[in-house]
Amino acid sequence: METKNCLIADVREISSLYESARNLQIQRKVIVWPSFEDTFIINEIKEERQWKIVSDNVIACNWAITFEDREIWGERDKNDAVYIHRICTNQTLRGNRFIDEIVTWSKKYANHIGKRYIRLDTLGNNTKLIEHYTSAGFDFLGMVKLTDTAKLPGHYQKEPNCCLFEIDLQSED
Repeated sequence: METKNCLIADVREISSLYESARNLQIQRKVIVWPSFEDTFIINEIKEERQWKIVSDNVIACNWAITFEDREIWGERDKNDAVYIHRICTNQTLRGNRFIDEIVTWSKKYANHIGKRYIRLDTLGNNTKLIEHYTSAGFDFLGMVKLTDTAKLPGHYQKEPNCCLFEIDLQSED
C-alpha cells in the first residue's frame, strides 16, 4: 500500500468511489453526500488536497483535506489543523480499516507542515462512524449544531447536527 496525492487521471475513479459511498449511505439510511462535479474534484487535485491509498494499482481509499473549516469548527479553527473530509473506500476493499493508514499518514503530514491537530466531522448521530473514528485514535468532542452552512456542500444544509473528532498531536508527545 502507498499513500500519495491523487492525479487528474484519477477523477473518474474518485467519482466512482463517491457514487459508491452515496449508494452505501442511502442503503444505511444516513446523511447522503451530494454529487461532486469533476471541476470540484480537479480543483482539489490541483491544490494537492485529494489523497489516495493505492493497493495493487487500484485506489483502495481516498479523502480530501483542507486547512481551514471555520463554518464547522468556528473559533477552534486557528490555522493549526489538517481537516479530513469525504473518506471513501473502494467497495471491494471495505473492512480493511484504511482509517488507521489515514491516521498514520495524517500525523506525519500534520507534523511536517507544523499543524497541531487532525480533525474530521460527520453529520447526524452516526454511532457506527463515531465508534470507527474513536477506535482509530480520534477524540469525540461531541455534537454541535451548525448555524453557518451556506458555503458548505448541500448535505450540511439538510442536517445541522455535526459530530466533531480530533487528534491533538501535542498530547501524544
